Amino acid sequence: MTNEKESVPTVSSSAWLALAIISSLALVTMYGETMVLPAIPNFIKDFGVSYNTASWILSSYLIAGAVMTPIAGKLSDVYGKKKILLIVMMIYSAGILGGGFANSFDTMIFARIAQGVGISMFPIAFGIVRDIFPMQKLAIAQGIFTSTFFGGSVVGLIVGARIISSYGWHATFFSVFPIAIILAVVMAKLIKIPQSEDPGQYHGIDIKGAITLSVTVILFLMGVSYIEEIAQGNMNSLAFFAGSAASLLVFTLVEKRTSHPLIDFKVLANKILLPTNVVLMIVGVSTFMVYQTIPILVQSPRPLGFGGDAISTANVQLPFMIISLIVSAASGFIVSKVGNFRLTALGTIICTIGFFGLVAFHSTEFMISAALGIISVGLSFTFVGGFNIILVSSPHKAEGISLGMSVLLILVGQSLGPSVAGMFQQMYSQTIPNIPGVFPTALSYLEIFSSAGILSIVSIVLVVLLRNKVKAQPSYNLES
Repeated sequence: MTNEKESVPTVSSSAWLALAIISSLALVTMYGETMVLPAIPNFIKDFGVSYNTASWILSSYLIAGAVMTPIAGKLSDVYGKKKILLIVMMIYSAGILGGGFANSFDTMIFARIAQGVGISMFPIAFGIVRDIFPMQKLAIAQGIFTSTFFGGSVVGLIVGARIISSYGWHATFFSVFPIAIILAVVMAKLIKIPQSEDPGQYHGIDIKGAITLSVTVILFLMGVSYIEEIAQGNMNSLAFFAGSAASLLVFTLVEKRTSHPLIDFKVLANKILLPTNVVLMIVGVSTFMVYQTIPILVQSPRPLGFGGDAISTANVQLPFMIISLIVSAASGFIVSKVGNFRLTALGTIICTIGFFGLVAFHSTEFMISAALGIISVGLSFTFVGGFNIILVSSPHKAEGISLGMSVLLILVGQSLGPSVAGMFQQMYSQTIPNIPGVFPTALSYLEIFSSAGILSIVSIVLVVLLRNKVKAQPSYNLES
């Protein structure tokens, strides 16, 4: 008979304390990011930039995160997770402080890049949780940690919107900075991590890959930004797309020749991993198209918008975050009941219903909130199911590499979303009598929501194809 105490090991109080501190880090960081969303119209007005240009406030953050995540992961293997996590937190805190003092768009972009470096904290934090918790308790610990992401988003919308309304968007950054510093000090003093890292296992950092990937994504987004000017004879967009294609070719050659690439094409080409990663990228693109769009729709003057403010924007988006929090907290139970594939398939279908719900019903704030609530369920299901498919179907010796690539590709996809939305908002915009500025028209929102819906249909097709691949691979447990 198995000893019950051996099968369910106890967890030390120091491990739970470390989890609480790391979870607080996720809570504060997501608060700092979500508070930016209601302020997007304010950035456009205060900096005097176009909707295309404004999309870089989100995109620059995500590109920096995509590039730094694998680099910080490699560095944490060499110098220790705690040390690198603290360094990344300091860079993030400097970015937050810079955002508070930003008085120009260029300054804000530099601040957002520094904040984007902070995204690389999360894989390291997951690694710390894995180090300090026994395998039997790991799912519980990761569930608690993951749920704080959405908890921070809820706080960011509620508190951030009220700070913006009362004190301006600069104050939202200043509200995060002291908390981030306090958390860094607490983490430095109280978190104890087993010394399991072996510097002898260090294999180098793919700097060339990181640079060429950055250039590829940036040039592509620049091409998207100028695409509406092609009809006017401006060929800048085509030049940027051509440069992006050339950079992508260089990136591919670099990755194939380096021993430890950012993206291992042999692992990526797996018949199950490839469509799953594409599905997760599609989810990232669609989500951030909506993130960029909703604040502008709510705060644009009537009749092209609802004439709301930061608080009304937060109220519209709040159901999305609350439902995501609830669903993510229950994800472990849901997966055990329906299985990874069925959960992913169900998620893509629900997302499609939600996006086309936005297409048909976005004439009131309540309708938008209801559609966003549906989308949040679909997104949560797709992410949970998709990540678990990747973990289960990855080669045993390449689980970390595979998951790291997935995070990288999702961030790249997310960086595309704001630029696509900004392109439509800039293409279809007009003035309103007696109100300065130009504002997106109803057609722009129709194009954005329809594009997100079409992408979701593509994800459903990919999941159907994935199902055939899963059935054909005996080693994959469909219900795992």
